[in-house]
Amino acid sequence: MIELYCRHRLKVPAGSGLPQEYSRLADYACRRLDHCRFGEQKKACKSCPVHCYAPRQRRQIREVMRWAGPRMLIYLPREAIRHLLGR
Repeated sequence: MIELYCRHRLKVPAGSGLPQEYSRLADYACRRLDHCRFGEQKKACKSCPVHCYAPRQRRQIREVMRWAGPRMLIYLPREAIRHLLGR
């Protein structure tokens, strides 16, 4: 979702990598998911009883998800359907 956001919302060319701020956000999100106490059974973060993101990163990821989420059906339909079925 972060790559989709950067490529289409921020107009970052494909293959040029993520801007440093968003690369750090992606690393942070991966670290948080790796250490999540719910593991593979974790629900979507917005419905999780434990909010493990720091306030700043939570605001950033919420902005990314609000923009990229609805557009996933257009750009990444397989992943969007998997996400919807996983709820």
